[in-house]
Amino acid sequence: MTPAGTPPPAPPSAPHHAERLCGEELSAAFDHAARGYDRLVAVNPGYHAQLRRSARRLRLPGAGAKLRLLDLGCGTGASTAALLRAAPLAAITAVDASAGMLARARARGWPPNVRFVHAPVERIAEAADGGRYDAAFAAYLFRNLRDPDAVLAAVRDLLRSGGRLAVHEYTLSGRPSARLVWQLVHRAVVLPLGTLMGDRALYRHLGNSVARFDTVDAFAARMRRAGFDRVRTAPMPGWQTGIVHTVVGRAPGGAEHRRARGGTPG
Repeated sequence: MTPAGTPPPAPPSAPHHAERLCGEELSAAFDHAARGYDRLVAVNPGYHAQLRRSARRLRLPGAGAKLRLLDLGCGTGASTAALLRAAPLAAITAVDASAGMLARARARGWPPNVRFVHAPVERIAEAADGGRYDAAFAAYLFRNLRDPDAVLAAVRDLLRSGGRLAVHEYTLSGRPSARLVWQLVHRAVVLPLGTLMGDRALYRHLGNSVARFDTVDAFAARMRRAGFDRVRTAPMPGWQTGIVHTVVGRAPGGAEHRRARGGTPG
């Protein structure tokens, strides 16, 4: 008991790891934030248009007819909708580790060629329904992973020879002005709104994850090290120029694939 006249001890401060959420802790934070997530996204009027732009950068032929696509870290389905717009005839498998976010995604109306799978992307090889995929799309995913290199390698191995991966991500240009703009937007808009919705820890993590993660050139180099070739980067227009980019790479195959992996059989 606290002696009379002695103030009670202050509550413990939030642990340092609250600024960086990973694995099940991050999934639980997204579960809690799922109901209000789309409302916060609506504050950014270019959010959905930019996802569609990145999905188009996959350059999928024939409206996606006879193609099998992966949507990695699909969240509430915004990236899935963008991928479906780019390839309405493709078979799309959308994967996310957050049951709460997936519940919001599934509640939307989807054609029969779209299916959702509850699984962390770290186990994408287990969650995939067999066979190779023609392309993969990942929006706002890689900066939240413990081991992005391992996931890149797993995705590469799921793609057919010549299959493409498009990563839509907060990858800063490296210019001080881009970092400053992001910091201002996060502190003035994103974090206050996230706090208002009761999800301060998540949105603090998301803001910090941008500052910690690769620049766009560093992520392009990471994709090359993972065995992707023909890697190219493209910026977004508007205020997110220098802040959000698409990075697209191709999965090689056969002997070319083995050379990219240093001679190890695929």
